[in-house]
Amino acid sequence: MNINHLAIFYAVYQEGSISIGAERLHISQPAVSKQLKELETSFKTALFDRGPKGVRPTEAGKLLSGYAHRIFALETEAETAMAELDGLTRGKLTIGASLTIGNYLLPIILSRFHMQYPGVVIDVEIANTVTVQNKLIEGTLDLGLTEGYVESADLEVEIFSEDELVPVAPPEHPIFESSPVSLERLCREDFVLRERGSGTREVMERAIAEQGYSLHAVMSLGDIEAVKRAVAAGIGIGIISGHALSMELAAGILRRIDVEGFTVKRPLHFLTSRKRYRSKAVQALTPLIMNKAYHS
Repeated sequence: MNINHLAIFYAVYQEGSISIGAERLHISQPAVSKQLKELETSFKTALFDRGPKGVRPTEAGKLLSGYAHRIFALETEAETAMAELDGLTRGKLTIGASLTIGNYLLPIILSRFHMQYPGVVIDVEIANTVTVQNKLIEGTLDLGLTEGYVESADLEVEIFSEDELVPVAPPEHPIFESSPVSLERLCREDFVLRERGSGTREVMERAIAEQGYSLHAVMSLGDIEAVKRAVAAGIGIGIISGHALSMELAAGILRRIDVEGFTVKRPLHFLTSRKRYRSKAVQALTPLIMNKAYHS
């Protein structure tokens, strides 16, 4: 199998388009089509179904994509290891972080790392917990920082801090007519929640279910700031990380709902793959993440 053919196949697979894949690789579309055809001939099977709106992988294409992904992830890992032979004067660190950590905790940690190792390029992907964990298992991330449950045996898990999930509403909301409120009273309200796959939503829904209740979501949003704005607009109750609420609480835009006998705290996880080489950059960043003094 020609590795160049495989690289072309994988670019087209990721983009879902021969033309966009060609642009990404800086080669002509006819050249990409020709080399894809040669690869399909060598395997004696079609790898893509061609259509007017792009290409879709066949079952053979899906199978091959998994191997291509692992091959190119290993190539990147080898390049990182070789670059580290001269210390941390250069190289790249790829981090996946769930939204609360990525937006509110990670920047100060990375600023300290950058001051110590300015030659290391840092690439941060912010996504929900499920996405970050899946990409870490696939090998496209060096480390992950997530808030939700970790159930994969492929991941090495360490707890680096703790977070509280806080129910909030606009100050004028009727729920504040009495305080604290019962959990049963809280769960009669409509909620604005994060999307499914979010660690915040998963942890809170599980905690509520353990008490025999459930949450009625009238809106699901994939961004913390969007949730806060929707709650402030009166659409529903929000469940938001305490790390993300300081400005809104101080300004009186949102108000914390005190629930009698019920608080939800969750661990924040530092994740690495058991199957992946732990680079010097990861080793250097680890103590900065684990130092809780940075997370206040």
